[in-house]
Amino acid sequence: MALIEWKESFALGLPSVDLEHRELIALINELHAKLCREDDDVATVGDFLGELCTRIGAHFALEERVMRASDYPDFTAHKADHERLLDEIRDLMDDYEDGLRPDLAALSASLDAWFTDHFATHDAKLHGKVG
Repeated sequence: MALIEWKESFALGLPSVDLEHRELIALINELHAKLCREDDDVATVGDFLGELCTRIGAHFALEERVMRASDYPDFTAHKADHERLLDEIRDLMDDYEDGLRPDLAALSASLDAWFTDHFATHDAKLHGKVG
């Protein structure tokens, strides 16, 4: 079972952005599958968490360049929301390396809420899909 299911409400109607968002959700779901398997060692999951953080960070950096180039008025709030998710992923990485397994239900709820809110507010505004 996937951690986060793609929802049509996530779609911004911009194929390239929607594709990247779908890919990020697929990557998170792959991580979830790894966390659910008993046979994955800490190094494998730790590496995957690092890849997740890197890929999400790269996507955010691209969005932030677009925001700066267009003098996007909500840059500070949008960037802060990006940093909040990256901080949560870094905390998860630290905890996992310390031997703490995440509460998958809480992780699912947190990520689903973050994507639902972020896509509908910050990203929709950035890409001109809301007033």
